Amino acid sequence: MDGRITMSTKETQRGPVLEHLLRNELTQQEAAEVLQVTTRQVRRLTKRYVEKGVAGLIHQSRGKTSNRKITDEVVDKVIGLIRDKYGDFGPTLAAEKLAELDGITLSDEFIRQTMHKAGIWHPKKRRKANVHQLRERRSNLGELVQIDGSPHAWFEDRGTICCLLVFIDDATGKLLWLEFCESESTRSYFKATKGYILRHGRPLAFYSDKHGVFRVNKAKDGMENESTGLTQFGRAIGELGITPIFANSPQAKGRVEKMNETLQDRLVKELRLRGLSTIEAGNAYLPEFIAKFNCQFAVVPTKPENLHRPLLPTHNLDQILTIQEYRVVSKNLSCQYQNIVYQIQTKRSAYTLRNKKVLFREDLNGHITLWDKTDNLPYTIIKQQPKQEVADSKRVNEIMNILVNPYHQPQTFWETPLSEMTEAIYV
Repeated sequence: MDGRITMSTKETQRGPVLEHLLRNELTQQEAAEVLQVTTRQVRRLTKRYVEKGVAGLIHQSRGKTSNRKITDEVVDKVIGLIRDKYGDFGPTLAAEKLAELDGITLSDEFIRQTMHKAGIWHPKKRRKANVHQLRERRSNLGELVQIDGSPHAWFEDRGTICCLLVFIDDATGKLLWLEFCESESTRSYFKATKGYILRHGRPLAFYSDKHGVFRVNKAKDGMENESTGLTQFGRAIGELGITPIFANSPQAKGRVEKMNETLQDRLVKELRLRGLSTIEAGNAYLPEFIAKFNCQFAVVPTKPENLHRPLLPTHNLDQILTIQEYRVVSKNLSCQYQNIVYQIQTKRSAYTLRNKKVLFREDLNGHITLWDKTDNLPYTIIKQQPKQEVADSKRVNEIMNILVNPYHQPQTFWETPLSEMTEAIYV
């Protein structure tokens, strides 16, 4: 020891006050007010000052190990668990899972520092943020629901790549519906929308991008402009009284885009911890995930009213959420739909149906019914050709990029026959 004492500014100010107190120039109450402590603490300081001098004014815990210090054994155990089970988790999620699954409750900041020191996690370099005009949240639950599909390797290498359909409330940030499906298609959105409406009711509006499921983006069949036509999904939600709103950029629907990023981190890891590897198993787990996520992250809306509306007696979801197309009946009362010839069976006079438009409805299970206004027409199939399904546009783009730039593909590309590659465009 070199005889020097390290003191804080607060501690150095105590000496002169205690000197005045010892000379009876101040009362204990006056000294306590000057030092901003209790009279009991003044008596303690005075006793230590008399016994030890200036050294008695230093905080007694200085230089000692805190009683709340986390031991090296616990730190080593935490690092081992993170390396074995949560190696690619962020600090916040790792801290949650340590508390939930391993019974070790530590702060997010301690886990962050521990992972950084151990070389498990490194903070990302912050990119220069693009400034976008902020949009206030809607006021009520159900006033605006953002919807989007997120193709991703949700089950990592345990299963095939699939798509997650996301319905998120704009006012509260609540996840209102999640559903795994093979691709982002009209039927997939019909199925998810049916589950959503049966659970919550009809929202005022759906806010989406300009994917072909939601919006007619190309004029055809004499259509004067691209915004006049309705897609199957647009027609269905219109019948349900739900207004479609289309975003002009990904930033405009930033709430659901950020949610997709969050889900691709948190949900993927939850599926891994539970060993889930199929769409069916994933969908069975999603209600539990939604409830926990909303409890942790949802916010309170500005106004308490829930604007979801119940279905009306005239709303038949099994008929509305169907693929609907019109066909003209021939003279022999037959018509063609998806390369299949349907022969209408009716006791009515043939003249009442000739050259008339009938409605084909294809439900979520692929079952087809024919309708003349409110009449269900019986039929028989007289000719059926092999059905040729069209791939999702995102899948077509992926395959065409591989065919155009074959030399930039991974080694597995060269192991795939070209015939299989091109057939995948139509299957």
